[in-house]
Amino acid sequence: MDPVITQDVALTAAGAANHLSAWALFLQADIVVKAVMLGLIFASLWSWAIIFDKVIRLRSLSRQAEDFEEKFWSGSSLEDLYERIGTKPREPMSAIFVAAMREWKRSAGKPGAVSNASTLAERLDRVMKISLEREMDILQRRMIFLASTGSVAPFLGLFGTVWGIMNTFTAIGATSDTSLATVAPGIAEALFATAIGLVAAIPAVIAYNKISSDLNRYAVRLENFAGEFGAILSRQLDIRSN
Repeated sequence: MDPVITQDVALTAAGAANHLSAWALFLQADIVVKAVMLGLIFASLWSWAIIFDKVIRLRSLSRQAEDFEEKFWSGSSLEDLYERIGTKPREPMSAIFVAAMREWKRSAGKPGAVSNASTLAERLDRVMKISLEREMDILQRRMIFLASTGSVAPFLGLFGTVWGIMNTFTAIGATSDTSLATVAPGIAEALFATAIGLVAAIPAVIAYNKISSDLNRYAVRLENFAGEFGAILSRQLDIRSN
């Protein structure tokens, strides 16, 4: 084969590869498709930021909960533990403990508290439940974004693909040129939008399911602690009434 021809073929192939690179496909895309791509890229980046934040946060909370439970079940005075934690608990489990102890200290020493032990026990349970729900609400923030990205991103990418293919067919009809060199870039950039949509959606769905499961387990752990602590305070009330 003629060396000149071989060199021309190689240059043509290299030019085609550059023409179909990710950056080139983005630059060649219609303004609507570009907007879809940028939106999906932002959603993917923000999803990953949420994922890293939640994973690191849950691991830290698990370690802090273990440290608190070790102190709580060590046999030391609950009053001393309450004084050490103070009014600014560092994690949800200690926040539930502080909320219950604060209500206990306010109510248990009042006249008639022993005779109204059942009312006080209900109030303590309510206080711990409210504290638990508040803490879980904080932990669950931005989870809706992961769910929305996982469900909407594929359809948004598909919209970009359909829009891009419509533009490609419009261009074909205007030029009457159906060669692969004319059709391929438009179809490639259209399919690129779907690819970005899947790249944004798949990690978001997997992370949402995993993090939701971890949050549910952590919520059960907090509920178990609240129940055990409520039982301890209830026994204290029974001892005082007797």
